Amino acid sequence: MDAQVIVVGAGAAGLFAAIHAGRAGARVIALDGAKTIGAKILVAGGGRCNVTHHSVDEKAYAGSSPNAIKNVLRRYGVAETVKFFEAYGVELKREDTGKLFPTTDDAHTILNALLRAANDAGVVIHHPRRVTAITRDADGCFTINGDSGALRAPRLILCTGGKALPKSGSDGLGYEFARALGHSITNDVFPALVPLILPGTHVLRALSGLTLDTTLTLKSSTGKVLKEFTNSLLCTHFGLSGPCALDMSRYWRAALIEDAGAGLFANFIAGEREDTLDAKILASRAANPLGFLREHVPERLARTLCEVAAVDPAAILRQLTREQRKALARAACALPLHVEGDRGFTYAEVTMGGVPLAEVKLDTMESRVCPGLHLAGEILDVDGRIGGFNFQWAWASGFVAGGAAAAG
Repeated sequence: MDAQVIVVGAGAAGLFAAIHAGRAGARVIALDGAKTIGAKILVAGGGRCNVTHHSVDEKAYAGSSPNAIKNVLRRYGVAETVKFFEAYGVELKREDTGKLFPTTDDAHTILNALLRAANDAGVVIHHPRRVTAITRDADGCFTINGDSGALRAPRLILCTGGKALPKSGSDGLGYEFARALGHSITNDVFPALVPLILPGTHVLRALSGLTLDTTLTLKSSTGKVLKEFTNSLLCTHFGLSGPCALDMSRYWRAALIEDAGAGLFANFIAGEREDTLDAKILASRAANPLGFLREHVPERLARTLCEVAAVDPAAILRQLTREQRKALARAACALPLHVEGDRGFTYAEVTMGGVPLAEVKLDTMESRVCPGLHLAGEILDVDGRIGGFNFQWAWASGFVAGGAAAAG
């Protein structure tokens, strides 16, 4: 055997799995095909690396069942993550959003800590070393074939990620490895935490650069509210970005798969609904619609909402008809977005879909269909909201998989 444990994919989950397998006494080799090790770590959080969130639970995730996700997350929590990085001199700070970043505001701080921990644990990292095929021998050992020949080990941990940000090395090949070893992949594999594209004529595209707190509401074709997020929304030349749009993207996609008539709506005035805003228009002392809306939103958006409602921004506010008031309230509190797509895996932060957690033993992350194989990170059907949740999934699942693989 070349090693006791081989880890394929040395991103966040892979490095963590390798570290904890090495700490448990195993001889570990980690392989990664990317030219730059930890490429996704380095670009995360705008290059600052949002390591985790101060409060993490299963409600922040989608994909596999909440109970299954909870069972893994509780094995390695936020406090353990903070202690791990503190041991390598990395101090984390909590921002108002609850996100935890290194005080250096530099993702290299996180990657360097992981690489030092891997070195201390005796992990041998080979990169760029692209894996092209994996087989399991009759004796239960794995042969990992790649650009530089073959390696063998009795235990294998797949941490290849999904398909998001393919230039970092996550090109979906890991799914083929998982299939070859007996696993299934969910039918729907799509970008998640990805910007949304609006039709070319949509009024918000002309507001590129505008950012404000917004509530996005996803409704079924029958009007049932399916999901709602309130957070910062960024209007762009192609459509929508920012935390609110990114969080909603996977739910929009999932809803569309089941219901072609599902739609997304924007409310730009926090705490208001169409009826309550209509009442405020009636009671307002503002001179005109533009003046009223400017009390709540930036002027550029106020003018656009008047345009959508077909209301003269300079009209006398108290002389608006009932229909005009309602049109204005509808534009401000329930603007149809008519999303026509997303920007794809190239711009996505994570992947929706993957290997179902039902095919994995949650206490070890070992495959139920291929003994000796463990899985961790984004290759699994688990994706979290923006804010450090996907990193915490990587740390937790990597910790469990690494320790169990070494013990096996």
